[in-house]
Amino acid sequence: MSDEHDRDLSNRAPGRLLGSLREALNAAGREDARGQSTPPPLRPVSNLEASSELDPTAPPNPEPETTLLLRNVSPLPSAAEAARAARGGTPNIPPVDRHVEFDAPPTTRVVRPERERLAPPSDAPARTRLVRGRQPVKRGTFYQDPVVGWLVVVGGPGLGAYRPIFEGNNTIGRSPTQRIPIDFGDDAISSEEQAYIRYDSTDRTFLFVPNLAKTNVVSVNDKRPTSAVPLVAMDVITMGRTQLVFVPFCGPEFDWSELPDISD
Repeated sequence: MSDEHDRDLSNRAPGRLLGSLREALNAAGREDARGQSTPPPLRPVSNLEASSELDPTAPPNPEPETTLLLRNVSPLPSAAEAARAARGGTPNIPPVDRHVEFDAPPTTRVVRPERERLAPPSDAPARTRLVRGRQPVKRGTFYQDPVVGWLVVVGGPGLGAYRPIFEGNNTIGRSPTQRIPIDFGDDAISSEEQAYIRYDSTDRTFLFVPNLAKTNVVSVNDKRPTSAVPLVAMDVITMGRTQLVFVPFCGPEFDWSELPDISD
């Protein structure tokens, strides 16, 4: 066989020999390229797939579950323990014997002193005294001029007010210096001595006396007297824009002189 190959080579021309060698090398290079193709990339295999391939009858592994491990969890306090803790007691928590520093300043505690029984002031009224049985009533001098009647305002300024009538002569006017001051703002009443009311304890009668020297006229029961007229209960006296009703206290039924042990 080698002899045939040598004869074949000797029969070929030198140029053809080089061309055949180049073609052979090119053909060999193409075969090597086809034989050395790039292998597919390897895919990583998980432990689960590996175990499935090793044991096809094994069930699929379920998804892993998160297990919570609780250590030293204290039970919830009861309602009674919570109430005691709110009041300041902590039955289930032992005291901590250590100093703890806080950033915030401690809360200031307000200390209120206990209420002391204060002695009553010196000007306080005396305590009411309990009396049993009938007590003797003492009379002496009058505290003020005794009241014998009243004038009650039923119309005009001062409606509902009253002024007392005293024993003897009583001047009536707008000024507070009058014995019967009708000072409720009616400027139609004279400042002084618009009229007079007199009570005589001897005969226990009342008289109304107008002052004819004054400009404004007064009336009693819609009549304009020009002299003294007797007054009886519920008579109406008109002065300016004010109406007054006469209410007697003393009279034929009572007078201060009837009371014993009274000294003037």
